[in-house]
Amino acid sequence: MIQADWESHLAGTAQFRCEKYTGKGWTNVLEFYEEWMHEVIEPNLSPATIKGYWSYYRNWFVPFFQKFPIMLHEIRLHNLTQLMNFVTLAPKTKYNVMNAFHSFLDYAHRSDRIPEMPPFPEKKKYKLTDPDFNWLDEETQLRVIDAIPDMHQPVFLWLKHHYRRPAEACALQWRDWDDLNQVFKIRRSISARQIVPSTKTGAIHYQPCDPDFLPIIKKLRQEHLDRGGDFNEYIFQNPRARRKGRRYTNESLNVLWREACKKEGVSISLYEGLKHSSCSQFVNEKEGTVDELQMLTDHARRDSVLKYAKVGVGRKLALMKKRKLKIVSTADLPQDSKEGKKSK
Repeated sequence: MIQADWESHLAGTAQFRCEKYTGKGWTNVLEFYEEWMHEVIEPNLSPATIKGYWSYYRNWFVPFFQKFPIMLHEIRLHNLTQLMNFVTLAPKTKYNVMNAFHSFLDYAHRSDRIPEMPPFPEKKKYKLTDPDFNWLDEETQLRVIDAIPDMHQPVFLWLKHHYRRPAEACALQWRDWDDLNQVFKIRRSISARQIVPSTKTGAIHYQPCDPDFLPIIKKLRQEHLDRGGDFNEYIFQNPRARRKGRRYTNESLNVLWREACKKEGVSISLYEGLKHSSCSQFVNEKEGTVDELQMLTDHARRDSVLKYAKVGVGRKLALMKKRKLKIVSTADLPQDSKEGKKSK
């Protein structure tokens, strides 16, 4: 078998891999995945991503390659289609699992462990659909925030006014506040319940303080200075927190938000009720443009902003009426005014 494989390699019809005979039998794919995780993923990616990739490995990759024992260099499109169908999850989660395996095979290809990168199933095969986001108008959003106990409201108001993620608010420290220029430097987040030294995208965001929030941050800063002014102290502190630093967690924010929603008879998630709602309000209620919203949110791609701030029916109707008023007003002009306008 070794001789035949070597001759095929010399003829250029296959790639010779000594691991086929020196490794642990048919577990080559899984062995190399573990190596990839330890050497590439764990030193470089966030705790949440690492946790997710190991979950994919245990729940899907191990069972699949035990059922269909093939070597790493033997993986082809039909094997990947089998894997895609083997993963019985929601379309978006299934797509995430396959993307992780795509990254793994890309590393194997660049490491010269496979002769070429096999094609993956087309994106349409996953039957992905655009998420149907909900959002609150500003009046309802403020009503829900007002139903939250006063001691907890500052962090929710910050999220409402600054278009950022809850995890970034939890990780915000006083050294991230520029009191002279009144700007927040957003450079940390939370991943798998741990503070990480970067945001989700890895970028640092400079967010000016919204004028409506300025009195709140000044009050919090004075309280901070009265305590001794430690720059490593978290800006938003949960009076009921037991952990060191007394910072909020995603879980504590979600509990407070759900309780307030229940009081007001509203059903919406924390993320949709704050960041997504504020983005949607900007376009639908405050007549901001998508391009202006992209500047406020620091999204790198315009498509991402379109996903979070779809123009609602009410805003479309207002634009249609605005256009109709312009047409009518032009039609009502005296004939000589129209002629003068055309000549100009």
